[in-house]
Amino acid sequence: MEKDFTEHTLSQNYVYRGRILCTRVDEVELPSGAKASREVIEHVGGVCVAALTPQEELLFVRQYRYPYGETLLELPAGKLEKGEDPLEAGKRELREETGAVGKAYRSLGVMYPSPGFCDEVLHLYACDVERMEEMCPDEDEFLQMQRIPLAEAEKMALSGEIPDAKTQVLVLKVAALRRDKKRGNLL
Repeated sequence: MEKDFTEHTLSQNYVYRGRILCTRVDEVELPSGAKASREVIEHVGGVCVAALTPQEELLFVRQYRYPYGETLLELPAGKLEKGEDPLEAGKRELREETGAVGKAYRSLGVMYPSPGFCDEVLHLYACDVERMEEMCPDEDEFLQMQRIPLAEAEKMALSGEIPDAKTQVLVLKVAALRRDKKRGNLL
């Protein structure tokens, strides 16, 4: 029988309410009956898309990420708008950031990037590239699209050359599923 590790919220104190996140400090009762504090970031959630070309290339974007002070290589991704369907958000982000229009979208599940303090849920999708159009990033986005063969992207994710977690997870999932397809199974 599984133990119940549920922590019960006694109070919540919002410290900051922003456009894409809120922070709060909660007082909780632990399974032992003791009390503790939990710092929580509430996030609107997001989506990430692995778009595969007929040449077995994934479409990536290079963009500067201010919190790290570096330009990162990532799969197209973005935050959800309030009430937005994650699949529709994925299609929008892919089109805006790379100019690609996808087909045969498949959900590859969700991931919780930092469950110790953040409630963000990232929806992961894969698709085939149907056609390329012009990129149309948001006015505050400065991106460079790059095509990388799936096998090379997998090596980059495994070596740590791609430090972004959502991109690592999605690249490795797509690579594993493509191998299964070649054996007659998935994707």
